[in-house]
Amino acid sequence: MYDMNDAELPRGSDLIPDGSFVKVTMTIRPGGLDGQGEVDRGLLKAAKTPGSDVRMLDCEFTVAAGPHIRRKFWQMFTVAGGKVDEHGVSIGWKISKGTFRAMIDSALGLDPQDMSEAARGKRVLRGLADLSGITFAAKVRVEPASDSRYGDSNRLDRVVLPGEPEYRQIMAGEAVPAQPSTRAARPATPPAAAAPAWAPAASAPMASRSWERPAAATPTQPAPQPGPAPAATGPAWLNG
Repeated sequence: MYDMNDAELPRGSDLIPDGSFVKVTMTIRPGGLDGQGEVDRGLLKAAKTPGSDVRMLDCEFTVAAGPHIRRKFWQMFTVAGGKVDEHGVSIGWKISKGTFRAMIDSALGLDPQDMSEAARGKRVLRGLADLSGITFAAKVRVEPASDSRYGDSNRLDRVVLPGEPEYRQIMAGEAVPAQPSTRAARPATPPAAAAPAWAPAASAPMASRSWERPAAATPTQPAPQPGPAPAATGPAWLNG
């Protein structure tokens, strides 16, 4: 028998308002495919498109402070595969890599222009799994659903960096006035057939997983080779 009386009631489906500034903690939900190196065993997730070589990080964001505390949203980041540039490097990975660097700068209060040896060392990861648990300042947008069967969803609009006027307030957990996005809504795609009432929305992922670092792995779809590994104690955001 299953006693459902002590189950948590479902949370509301209201979105974080478009253009909100929030302090968030990102965790990675392992997707079962190996990344590059022992740290990233079972970390990556395959694209759903048949025949695609795209490998992604399945990331969950939890608001850590302020009026939207404990609210969550989810997003995928390409780390290998897909379209490549003239040098054969994954374009999706280049975009994700820039976002990950911004997360590190925001989390540690690093000047993005600081290329000193100390700052550069803080941007070196043992593996992508080291990003799980990072807390940084972010701006959130509302992304319209591409299919009328599903609701709109929150996405990371951009990382807020040290030096920006909102940064210190966000990291202190203070309320910052939202700056709504000016992106145009995408037209909805009519459904091919009616979905059953119990079908989950595309924007509603599985429940939150532990933010413990996944066990390590043998590579299958390697991302670009990282620099020298930092100390074995892990990244600064997991060391307090």
